Amino acid sequence: MASNFTILCPIDFSECALNALEYAAKIGEKHKAKLIVFHVLNKQDYQQLAPLDLDGTFQKEFVEQKLKSLQDAVLKESLPKGLQSCEVVLTEGAIVQTTIAYSQKINANLIVVGTEGMNEFREQVFGSRSSKMVMQTDRDILVVPRKAFFKRPRKLVFASDYVEEDKAAIQKVVEFAKFFDSEIDIVHVSSRTRLIDKALHKTMVEEIKPAVSYDLVNYVLKSFRDELALGLENYLQLAKGDMLVTLSKKKDFFDQLFSKNLSRKMSYFITKPLWVIKSF
Repeated sequence: MASNFTILCPIDFSECALNALEYAAKIGEKHKAKLIVFHVLNKQDYQQLAPLDLDGTFQKEFVEQKLKSLQDAVLKESLPKGLQSCEVVLTEGAIVQTTIAYSQKINANLIVVGTEGMNEFREQVFGSRSSKMVMQTDRDILVVPRKAFFKRPRKLVFASDYVEEDKAAIQKVVEFAKFFDSEIDIVHVSSRTRLIDKALHKTMVEEIKPAVSYDLVNYVLKSFRDELALGLENYLQLAKGDMLVTLSKKKDFFDQLFSKNLSRKMSYFITKPLWVIKSF
């Protein structure tokens, strides 16, 4: 476990952002982490929150009060359970770029961000802020849909292409699973069943098993006739998984696994949180 673990939670006060904050706090308790609640002032968003303040005179004061209320609630709930601290940061700028730059400045270990999820799956969401953040950040990022209220994750589904980097990423998944006594399904996904896939699956299981010091791990070879993104979502539901995990290493797996890349599609397609591992 990283010392001085830092979680950055961008927030816009929407329902999905509040869900993300709950996830951030609960994970922060386990990591004994420093949690930073981060808001970038944006006039368009603010006008939706306070339509009567046309010139934005009270925008900053309004946002500061809301951030303070959230901070107080998190400290009251999570500080006694292990969270090291909760700070609020208010700044201005382009939301995605400002958030990413700040995550690098503080060397954040994890970004937790909300998304509208399946209910808002329509053409314009592909350009959403959470999708862009997943694509552009170099930090691990957890994308939390609006209806994904926090509960102890009983099963994590790790979608693997069995590249070399998966071995290191799986260690990070195991570390997380141990916090919650979660089961892990390591799913080797394929677009069709081939003998080479079966042989590779067997080889990789033999290589990974000795390095995984955790009993609650299942190794699954799964082929999907249709689009893999849909197949993974279906597997997540059938296996009763509580979180989908995948590795983004120079987008290789993204581009191989999903026709239009994992982050832009899956961050709105799944009904469960998506954890994209960017580094290890």
